[in-house]
Amino acid sequence: MAYDFDLYVIGAGSGGVRSARFAAGFGAKVAVAESRYLGGTCVNVGCVPKKLLVYGAHFAEDFEQSAGFGWTLGEADFDWATLIANKDREINRLNGTYRNLLVNSGVTLHEGHAKLIDPHQVEINGQRYTAKHILIATGGWPQIPDIPGREHAISSNEAFFLKELPKRILVAGGGYIAVEFAGIFHGLGADTKLLYRGELFLRGFDGAVRKHLQEELTKRGLDLQFNADIERIDKQADGSLKVTLKDGRELATDCVFYATGRRPMLDNLGLENTGVKLDKRGFIEVDEQYQSAEPSILAIGDVIGRVQLTPVALAEGMAVARRLFKPEQYRPVDYNMIPTAVFSLPNIGTVGLTEEQAREAGHKVQIFESRFRPMKLTLTECQERTLMKLVVDADTDKVLGCHMVGPDAGEIVQGLAIALKAGATKRDFDETIGVHPTAAEEFVTMRTPVAG
Repeated sequence: MAYDFDLYVIGAGSGGVRSARFAAGFGAKVAVAESRYLGGTCVNVGCVPKKLLVYGAHFAEDFEQSAGFGWTLGEADFDWATLIANKDREINRLNGTYRNLLVNSGVTLHEGHAKLIDPHQVEINGQRYTAKHILIATGGWPQIPDIPGREHAISSNEAFFLKELPKRILVAGGGYIAVEFAGIFHGLGADTKLLYRGELFLRGFDGAVRKHLQEELTKRGLDLQFNADIERIDKQADGSLKVTLKDGRELATDCVFYATGRRPMLDNLGLENTGVKLDKRGFIEVDEQYQSAEPSILAIGDVIGRVQLTPVALAEGMAVARRLFKPEQYRPVDYNMIPTAVFSLPNIGTVGLTEEQAREAGHKVQIFESRFRPMKLTLTECQERTLMKLVVDADTDKVLGCHMVGPDAGEIVQGLAIALKAGATKRDFDETIGVHPTAAEEFVTMRTPVAG
């Protein structure tokens, strides 16, 4: 039969837009539906605005450290409203850029909520369209636990639009979003507490990285409370919040920010009208080619719950477009050696296996570690230390993992990720001449293993 579109994409986030643009470039007739904002979570309420807020929070340190270099500054004054207004202006610009990318690629943009009517048909704004292939790229949505008073808490969605900076804020969670926002609020001057129900935050990251970041955040005065879980939130007469913990303690705050995970955004999508199946966590179940149990329906990005990172969604979107419309260019996404950063203050950069993962996989490992005070801080009172770590297979000399906590960790690890992806050995690192004086050169000068 003749379809209205070769590909109908639901969701104009990073993965959906990439897939739509490239499919159209390959000659397919493509439409994209978006009910909220072009660019998805990353551009609007995720990585992009968050990084802008991280930059804002970092200035407090820069002002403090400038005295050691001879600068005398007047009293610094921070205005939250200015930062948010400027952030909003930049996000609006990016929304326009995404719109242009789609339209200039020949993609039809439908703005509204799309719902599946059957395996080849969607309805949006009262109109129905047929498509040979339908791609679901609707992303994730923050989850706030169902506790008494949950309506008084906010998630990352609301954090970017707060009218004013809270004087006191309690961040609940132990993942990268919780750690990043705790650093942002603390850096901007809010009295910040980070509560996590586990022993130590950032589960899944290298143990040395987790411990090192804990020490650095504690040095900075961030109040970290582990083995702490919220039982209820009560609003007080003065507008403040009383937070009762499961251990009976009570904490007073002005804002409770939950960063305890994200769920796939499948609300009112009409999946029940198709054969699409969900896995036990509620994500869309797909095969290696991103095809669901319904052959005409595919899914990528956060909605499939694999590696929830923007560049991964981009790669998956590209893979789908190529497989469907340019098969001679198709190559599967390689989920090994995916680099990532946590924009905590200080930053984390990591690629490859953690020490724990390497040992669990049966590797005989050598560990190389360096902890040092960055050169920039030698003229200041700041006692922050950087951590660099390499996990090496003792039998093959191959570098299995690379981890860093310190300034520009993400920038440094991106380059090293290419080396690890190419199969670099420790000898390759040792024989590479460093760029001096930099922090990054430490990765090629570590000679003595600290553990094996």
